[in-house]
Amino acid sequence: MAALGGSRCRLKTLAERLGEWQRLLLRRSIYKRKWASTRPRVPSTQLALQSLDMSCDPHLGRLWPSVRLSLLCEQKYGALLNGFGETERALEQLQAQQAQDFVYEAGRRGQVPKPGPGGKSNSGPEPGAIHDLAPNLQTPESGPEPSVLSGDPAQESASNLEMKQSLLISPNLKCFTFPRGDTTRFKPARPDGLRLLEYYLMDAASLLPVLALGVRPGHTVLDLCAAPGGKTLALLQTECCRHLAANDISSSRLNRLRKILHSYVPKNVCTEDRLRITSFDGRHWGEIERNIFDRVLVDVPCTTDRHSVLEEDNNIFSRLRLRERQMLPLLQTQLLVSGILATKPGGSIVYSTCSLSQLQNEYVVERAVDVAETEHDVELRLEDLTDIRTLYGDTFNFYGNCRVGELVLPHLTANYGPMYFCKLHRIH
Repeated sequence: MAALGGSRCRLKTLAERLGEWQRLLLRRSIYKRKWASTRPRVPSTQLALQSLDMSCDPHLGRLWPSVRLSLLCEQKYGALLNGFGETERALEQLQAQQAQDFVYEAGRRGQVPKPGPGGKSNSGPEPGAIHDLAPNLQTPESGPEPSVLSGDPAQESASNLEMKQSLLISPNLKCFTFPRGDTTRFKPARPDGLRLLEYYLMDAASLLPVLALGVRPGHTVLDLCAAPGGKTLALLQTECCRHLAANDISSSRLNRLRKILHSYVPKNVCTEDRLRITSFDGRHWGEIERNIFDRVLVDVPCTTDRHSVLEEDNNIFSRLRLRERQMLPLLQTQLLVSGILATKPGGSIVYSTCSLSQLQNEYVVERAVDVAETEHDVELRLEDLTDIRTLYGDTFNFYGNCRVGELVLPHLTANYGPMYFCKLHRIH
């Protein structure tokens, strides 16, 4: 009887333990079901791709499948040579990899004096000198029709002459790329004897807005949305800026800008009289410093299409950033209007994004011009950038049917971009 009682106790204990295990499993399954219900049903990258399919298929037509595939493939980079450092070793390394300075090569094809691959100009320019690449180019007759922003057609020849005179390239700006179809990667940059990194890796198409800006020696320049800093570094590399104001509303992004400047620019260049870094809401810049700058770069926040289709981290197509994404065109318009107001009469503004969206590109430019003219009595003229497309057509794949401005489309043989840019001249 005692043995039977002991068996019953053991069975009761096992039953209790079994009940505890069942309750534990039930709780775990409930937790898993709740956890699964809070996960996004569609990844942000997939939402981004679906959005691009809906907007770009009608816009780009037969070009879209190729562009779509290129967005999903590995991006090509350019190496912006650090002219503030010791360039000899970097030049030898880049030339050994068969990379070419696409800015120099464009000038050579245009049969104008440009600095040679070793950094010395054939005509021996002084630092900060500039070369005009435009007068030796033939503008295609099939170029875009005059925009509604262009003004009186009678002024077309004078406007083209002014545009050609403004298309000036600093010989200090050198960016190396590999030929079309070459997927070679650049080696990581190393510090030189001055403890400055030899070159900065960037999407080479990101240099086009800086080239279009046409900064001349002695100009005051505003980079309204400067972070993370690639275009700011390129502006400093021209050695033409008498004063450069680099602004970004995000303090964390400005920290990235400061790190880049620390790694590439000597301290004597980053003095307060030459470089000013601020964290200010760019939408109100034109109210505080109005009619001040010779050149203004407005590289606005956008959907960053390539990042959006590849990376979940900080993706603007996530559900938590829906409202932010919907408000982007308004924000971009406000920033461009502010940049226009900050520009002095006779100065120029370049607007740029890394998006394929017409809502963020052409429509923003047209809306901002309308607001500037009707609400602020500012007269603007759209600059024809056909010469930019002609100069750099061997390096980049340009889309020829933009309403205003120029657009670099990703392509498997030249996988840069997307990069949209448009130049405005302020008349008064």
